[in-house]
This record gives sequence, C-alpha cells and structure tokens, in this order.
Amino acid sequence: MKSSRFNRRVSVLRKSTSQDNRGGEVVQWVPLVALPGSPVLPERWWAEVQDVLPSRAERVDGAVALGEGMTRIRMRYRTDIDATMRITVHGDIDQTYEIRSGPAEIGGPKDRIEMICERYSTKIEPPADD
Repeated sequence: MKSSRFNRRVSVLRKSTSQDNRGGEVVQWVPLVALPGSPVLPERWWAEVQDVLPSRAERVDGAVALGEGMTRIRMRYRTDIDATMRITVHGDIDQTYEIRSGPAEIGGPKDRIEMICERYSTKIEPPADD
C-alpha cells in the first residue's frame, strides 16, 4: 500500500475499569500508547479511513435516534490492537469508533491490519403526539 493512502491520524483507546468508593465499576477509555508528559495524550498513527457503503443507516431505539456509520480503517501492522478497543479519527472534529470486526491482517504477512468500525451519533427525538 502506498503511504499516500494513509490519509488520517488515528489513536487507539483501551478500556480501563476501576471501582469507586461504593464498589461500583468506573469505566474510562485511556490511550493504548501515550506520549510522554502531562497531560496524558494518545500517540497518533497514520491510517486509511474509508466509509463502507452504504455509508449511513438510521434506527430508532426508544426516543433516541441512533445514526450508524460503518468505516474501514487500515493501518500499519500492529499486534497490540483488538476488538475490545476504540479508535479515534482526528480531524476538524474528532470521531470515535468501536471496532466491530478485526483487526485482520491484509496485504501480506505483517504488512497492514484492517478493522471495520462503527460510529454512533445520538440525538434526542421529540415524543410522538398521541
């Protein structure tokens, strides 16, 4: 793959759980690899980000409309990424994606990985008039 196809900067987040003082679970998403210094900033890598057709679907769950966007993200080969993680695609507005399938090795041994990811955006729908 030509490096010019790596058109976006991404960072990978892993789930970190702890307990609060009442014994409840606290979930945080922390960088898989952090840059040195304070505050903690995620390391960013070049990736190819491409929408999967159809690019949008919408479903209603209760009064909340969930917009789904499936996206293919390809990056250089790594062994420390799995399907429990999230990927943030950086740009004018950062978008966070959940990994739905993959990572799968593509392009030959230890060349690249590909993940199919899903982005959710939510908006509150007004209640239906009866």
